[in-house]
Amino acid sequence: GDSSQSPETGEAAVYTCPSCGAQIVTDATTAASFCYYCHNPVVFSGRLSGDHMPDFVIPFAIDKKEATSRFLSWIGKKKFVPGDFFSRDQIEKLSGIYFPYLIYSCQVDGQAEAEAEEQRTWVSGRTRYTEHKRYQVERAGTLEVKNLTRNALKKSNKELVEGVLPFDMEKLLPFQMGYLSGFQAERRDMDGESFAGEAEQEVKQYTLDRLRSSMDTYSSVRIKDSSMEIRDPRWQYALLPVWVMTYGHRAGGKTYYFAMNGQTGKMVSDLPVSRKRYWTWWAGITAGISAAVALVGAVAAAL
Repeated sequence: GDSSQSPETGEAAVYTCPSCGAQIVTDATTAASFCYYCHNPVVFSGRLSGDHMPDFVIPFAIDKKEATSRFLSWIGKKKFVPGDFFSRDQIEKLSGIYFPYLIYSCQVDGQAEAEAEEQRTWVSGRTRYTEHKRYQVERAGTLEVKNLTRNALKKSNKELVEGVLPFDMEKLLPFQMGYLSGFQAERRDMDGESFAGEAEQEVKQYTLDRLRSSMDTYSSVRIKDSSMEIRDPRWQYALLPVWVMTYGHRAGGKTYYFAMNGQTGKMVSDLPVSRKRYWTWWAGITAGISAAVALVGAVAAAL
């Protein structure tokens, strides 16, 4: 298709649906979608090339029928959600989307020096004894870090795309374009440099915590010195499956969301509240309390 630039919306592209001929306009990060007219899947293979070609994918393990069933079972326990949030038209908007994530792996050589103490108390006869020992403790080792995951899409709802974590990264497969057929996908617009400092600090702290945990046999431990060296740092790009449904609440104008991990079924949401349902429930509770009070009063009067 032809590319175009709009000063109001930023970069955009126009594609022609091979099934019905409709023109499909997408933003710069959309990699795959559906034709809005005939609902046939359209894969924009030109968007996922070079540096933007994913290394891995985790396919959807939960299909739409199962995702819908789990959603209805879950939402049925929410008393105050508006009925149109889970209406038939709304449920049809439940979409399978491959979100982009960056995966960090490395090796860390760490060492720590600490001052540890042991204390033992016992009683012999009428005398209490306390033995206090102090040690110089050193620990060192190499830790392999795999699959530290970060959201790689700036425009995404952070709570949504990070709330469905973690995924079972043992199920990562080499990326093939065919996995996108029938689903939507987003192309990453962030790279590893955006998270490098944060990721390095996290793995260094994790390594220190592991070294510290190996000293738990002592009564107390105080780390005096430590050093961490990261080797072979690498970022890889993966598309991971998420079922998503959004809802524009008319009353407040806010967009709410529901998301489900398409592999594990873990759910995360930001739900609207129906004031009508809430006050109806509260009126029922109040009426019940009033009736109980009246009954107690009547019994007391009869006595």
